[in-house]
Formats: sequence, C-alpha cells, structure tokens
Amino acid sequence: MSQGIADGAPADARRERPIRVVLVDDQALFRAGVRMLLTSQPDLEVVGEAGDGREGVEVVRRTRPDVVLMDVRMPVMDGLSATAELLQDPNAPRIVMLTTFDLDEAAARAIRQGASGFLLKDADPEFLLAAIRSVHAGSEVIAASATRALFAHFAEPARPVPAVYDELTDREKEIFALAARGLSNGEIAAREYLSESTVKTHVSRILTKLALRDRVQLVVFAFEHGLV
Repeated sequence: MSQGIADGAPADARRERPIRVVLVDDQALFRAGVRMLLTSQPDLEVVGEAGDGREGVEVVRRTRPDVVLMDVRMPVMDGLSATAELLQDPNAPRIVMLTTFDLDEAAARAIRQGASGFLLKDADPEFLLAAIRSVHAGSEVIAASATRALFAHFAEPARPVPAVYDELTDREKEIFALAARGLSNGEIAAREYLSESTVKTHVSRILTKLALRDRVQLVVFAFEHGLV
C-alpha cells in the first residue's frame, strides 16, 4: 500500500485535545496491539473498543470519538452494516475501515457509503498513526494510490455529471482534479504555486458545493461520474 502521508505528531499536539479513537475489531490481540501503539502517542487517546459491530455502534454513540477504526468482517454485525448505521447519526465520526487485503469490495462499499478510507491490518505502525491524524485533519486521502486502485478495480458504470459540478469555478475544477488524484493540500499548493491555506479554502468550498463529506468522498464522486 502506498504510504503517502507525512508521519509524526503535530508540533503543538501536546497543547491540543487528543484525537479520540474507538477500536472495533473481533480480534482481542489486534486491538491490544493497536491500543498500546495509540496510547504511546501524546496526541491520541483510545476512548473505547468493541469486539463486534453491534457493540461498536453502542460504544461509538456513548463515547463520541473523532475517529473509528472499524474492521470489515466481524460477528453479530459486520463493519459495513455498523458503518452505515453510524453514518446516519448527526456529527458522525470519521470511520476508517480495516481489512486484510487491498482489493476488498466491502471496503469499497463502505467508502461509497461515507467511510473516510481504509487501511490494511498489517500496515506499518507509523503509517497507522499518520492515517489517523490525516483523517482527523481532513488534509489528504490516506493511502491515496491504493484507494484509487480500489475504485478502479470495482468500477461501476459512470453516472452523468450532475449540474452542481458546473457551479465550480475553473480554478476549483483544477483543484478538484488534483484532489481526486489523491494529492494533499501541500502537494497541490506546490504544483499550483498557491499557499496551503488557499488550497484548503478551495477544497472546503468544493466539498460544500458538491455536498461531500470529505476528500475521500471527492475521490468517489470523481470515479462515479467519470471525472478521473
């Protein structure tokens, strides 16, 4: 999996509220390992965990985390169903699907529903940490090349481009195209000779105009409408 995320905690992480994380996975040993990793970081806090999707929904609603790591396949209720249920809630958390292989159709379906990305369960620890921070910040698509490969593999017939897309300015369409390729704010800024704050503003406006939840949904939108 491509690891296109700069790792390391933000310089001011110690002064900010930690990112609250819930782990939902039926393998207790896996949860324990991830919990140990996350609790070693000053800017991350594990506020709950669960061994199946139904329990996961209850824990998430009780603890109100920022980010959920959700296994795709679990007993009682799988990660796909749990994710769909949680994303109906107001102010739903960012949900990252955990899977054992790159081309997982269930992960693709979860992302189309509104999940914020996916990670392989054997990802390097540094990449997992960076992914959580990146999803929380909303600054880039985690594992961008792998995410694009996932949607290319499970491609569906392109839908007509909605009229709302034409409401984007020419500059916004340029930024949209680069973001759809998985480029981060910093990469887009360097390519377009803009400041990162300007790119962030453009991306925010694009997401608002297209009624998209986050950058990974922008990638989904681009694939679904043949804009990549």
